[in-house]
Amino acid sequence: MRKEEKKQHIVQRVEAGSAAEEMGIETGDILLAVNGTEIEDIFDYQYLTQDEYVEVSVRKKNGEEWLLEIDKDYDEDLGIVFENGLMDEYRSCRNKCIFCFIDQMPKGMRETLYFKDDDSRLSFLQGNYVTLTNMSDRDIDRIIRYRLSPINISFQTTDPELRCRMLNNRFAGQALGHVQRLYEAGITMNGQIVLCKGINDGAKLERSIADLTAYLPHLESVSVVPVGLSKFRDGLYPLEPFDREDAKRVLRCIHGWQDRLYPKHGLHFVHASDEWYELAGEKLPEAERYDGYPQLENGVGMLRLQADEFDEAMTQVEKERERYAGCRGELSVATGRLAYPYLSAMAQRMTACFPALTIHVYAITNDFFGELITVSGLLTGQDIIRQLRGRKLGERLLLPQNVLRSGEDYLLDDVTVSEMEKALQVKIDIVKSSGHDFVHTVLEV
Repeated sequence: MRKEEKKQHIVQRVEAGSAAEEMGIETGDILLAVNGTEIEDIFDYQYLTQDEYVEVSVRKKNGEEWLLEIDKDYDEDLGIVFENGLMDEYRSCRNKCIFCFIDQMPKGMRETLYFKDDDSRLSFLQGNYVTLTNMSDRDIDRIIRYRLSPINISFQTTDPELRCRMLNNRFAGQALGHVQRLYEAGITMNGQIVLCKGINDGAKLERSIADLTAYLPHLESVSVVPVGLSKFRDGLYPLEPFDREDAKRVLRCIHGWQDRLYPKHGLHFVHASDEWYELAGEKLPEAERYDGYPQLENGVGMLRLQADEFDEAMTQVEKERERYAGCRGELSVATGRLAYPYLSAMAQRMTACFPALTIHVYAITNDFFGELITVSGLLTGQDIIRQLRGRKLGERLLLPQNVLRSGEDYLLDDVTVSEMEKALQVKIDIVKSSGHDFVHTVLEV
């Protein structure tokens, strides 16, 4: 396929009631230009379509070219969904990071799971984290010009030489210079550090946090997450799992920085992902410590938010107990080992409130990737089926939404929800991560 064919911006769908629908743009049309400017990718499109008056050139399916004049509210979306969300080719990662989880995937899975993205446009659109090693000065210029934010950055360390070794990229230390430009331009950023035992922890972590505080307030948060280690590491860099004492040291470091930074900046800034608290055997921080949860998708504060939402929902339910007097039956919940203690406590509170209700909560061990992987988002259908077959499941089985691939009905190993229902002979309800949704799904309201 020729390059120009790849970069055709073909309309996949037009939102009902949108400006695009009103102007007659249809599925299959091709976007040619906005305000006389050819569109390279989503950066151009988002920037050029934000004004109140926009001129859009499209080629219709019959070959006619239309120039449409659109009046709309400032920042109102035109309502066009393109076949390629980036409106350009995806940029793959050039690094060979010692901690890369994709390198720890077994063979034989679907091809898309092996694609390593390192695309700043996905950072802007979907919240993905980028290393900056795949970005040119022109890319940085465009981010600054278009005021695109937040940009999410995978730092790992601020030691240039160590970063080169961890990413196996001789330009990885130099790429940190892009952060200074983004900071000076006032671009909002979030950061993450994937912590590897004996490599970028301890004094190295202290240095990284200290260096990154220089980018406050535009660098709004930094998460520290433990490296994920699957059982498929033959031939890869030898990494060790963290133990309880390691986790306690990491939390002492992070909490110490939070206590120093909050009085000065009004932000706790650096946050530990939920796994650290479970591994250390320590209680989750209160909601105020999470600064509004800027890194939920990174597993930072998700359990605290869910617990608080559950408490809020159950407090209301307990006040209106008579309304749910008919709540009875038997159901089950399956989750990863990380969330299991919290969901078990939720189930106990609900059954205490409704004695005619029975809830079985099951922790699924990740046999597929290895027992060190405890998050529900990496569970497979085959593990769920094998470990729940023959167990008491009741009339319904509740599974967290993050076991599914985004917008799909199948899990990492391509097992579908309907296949699990057939194998386990139970109806499956998918529950969002919200504590409110958990309560309402159990009560079927």
